[in-house]
Amino acid sequence: MKHKRTKQQVWFIRKVLFSIFCYIVFLVATVDITKGMSLGEQSLPEEKAVLEQKLEDDKKTTEETEKIEETSTVKDDDVQEKTSEIINDKYKYAKGNIRVFKEAKITPKAEDNLKIGTRLEVIEEKKVEIVKEKTVKKPDGKTEVQKTTTVENWEKISYQKNREKRTGWIKSKQLVDSLGATLPKEWKNLDFSPIEKKNYPENKRREVRGIYVTSSSASLTKRVDDLIALSKRTKINAFVIDVKEDDGTLLFKMKAGEKYNPNANRRSPIKDIDKFMKKMKDNNIYTIARVVSFKDPTYAKANPDKAIITKSTGKPFTNSDGVIWVSPHDRYLWEYNIAVAKEAALAGFDEIQFDYVRFPASNGGKLDKDLDYRNPNKESKPETIQKYLQYARKELEPLGVYIAADVYGQVGSLPDDMALGQHWESVSNVVDYICPMIYPSHYGKGVYGLPVPDAEPYKTVYRSTQDSMNRNANIDTPAMIRPWIQAFTARWVKGYITYGPEQIELQVKALKDLGINEYILWSPTNRYRIEKNPPSDKKAEPVKEKEATKKATEVKKTEEVKKP
Repeated sequence: MKHKRTKQQVWFIRKVLFSIFCYIVFLVATVDITKGMSLGEQSLPEEKAVLEQKLEDDKKTTEETEKIEETSTVKDDDVQEKTSEIINDKYKYAKGNIRVFKEAKITPKAEDNLKIGTRLEVIEEKKVEIVKEKTVKKPDGKTEVQKTTTVENWEKISYQKNREKRTGWIKSKQLVDSLGATLPKEWKNLDFSPIEKKNYPENKRREVRGIYVTSSSASLTKRVDDLIALSKRTKINAFVIDVKEDDGTLLFKMKAGEKYNPNANRRSPIKDIDKFMKKMKDNNIYTIARVVSFKDPTYAKANPDKAIITKSTGKPFTNSDGVIWVSPHDRYLWEYNIAVAKEAALAGFDEIQFDYVRFPASNGGKLDKDLDYRNPNKESKPETIQKYLQYARKELEPLGVYIAADVYGQVGSLPDDMALGQHWESVSNVVDYICPMIYPSHYGKGVYGLPVPDAEPYKTVYRSTQDSMNRNANIDTPAMIRPWIQAFTARWVKGYITYGPEQIELQVKALKDLGINEYILWSPTNRYRIEKNPPSDKKAEPVKEKEATKKATEVKKTEEVKKP
């Protein structure tokens, strides 16, 4: 007989079974969760190992980098700094002669024209879509208009020209990152790095208003006294005195002459340089030693192996004046010239001015293929001239004297070096003063649009100097511009005018109108007609005028400089 379960028993059994079921489900779930955790824990060491390995690799990489840094000449900081300079450099340079527009589009009339190498500041960039339409004929005889779209990159630029800041738009492809990138590849070693231009406390800079004084004039007491008297009556405050002349003669006997070129001391006209310099100082004359650099026939005669040779004849090269030129590549001559400059500085000269700091005229470089310049280092002409001036600066700076370089007047108007090695920025960047010889008589017919530049002293000087100032704006540390101006009458020029006080004053005014208050007057005879009412001219001691005139006309009529 079966025992009947009460309702309470059935409910109890069901409750127990349900509890057992829930417990089993809980256990299964717990096992699954625990299993999952177990897998996770097993995977952690692997991930940890990978992470630790990565950290170890990073550590090794860091250690290796540190080791490399210790032996490399290029530091991380240097690389970052250089990269930063490239990225943040606000200046670009005109790749060629370019037109500037008012807006970012080409129009028939440009706002301005810029010369190659002009330094610019990019102030805005813009992409311009150019849509072109073309009507084409289809096979069925019908026509349709096809459109093509191209994108041009433009830059809004700011630049300095003619003493004012200008803006405009040019295409991006017309810009390059450096001044060097605008120059011939052969000039790749030119250096445009900023150079500190000092003001020596014991030799403070002056606004020079000078005159040229030959060694012959310097040796004549009466002549010197007359020139000093002239300075007291006028604004003249400086003398540029021949210390090493065109023929190689030295102003006073020097140890440099004894060592490098004994013949240079034979005709030294000043016997007591200390007495002479005291007279200059007593009269507050700023003294500039003119050192002719590479036109030195005395040195060439003593050192024929240093002269430039014509390959086709095997003979020394000469210009039309018959003077033998020494190669500017000759380091021995560098040493000699700087030794002369040092002795001049020690004698009391305030400044050294290097003249003929160039290669001889070679018909615009057309003769170069037939000339042996004795160039073992394969340097370009501008590179050699710049290195020479850098060497001079390094050697003379400890003596507290300024250095200057004379250049042809049109060097500032032409983008090249006129095949002379005189590239404006390359010279201006190194010296304290750059002295372009802007004699109106030395500009050919039609230069600057002037029929006879000699007859237009104001316009010629203004235009030439303005071009030079624009070139100075292309570098960070340019030299101060102190031009040579004309104080002689060029009777060989067709259409010439007589140069007296009025013509000299017009040249000075042109400079002043450009903000330049320095100049040097060139007269080969040292006769300076700068006074409208000069004192009665007493009979003066003779001076070697024929010889001096020859020096003044070294730039021959047949060697008229190129038009800009």
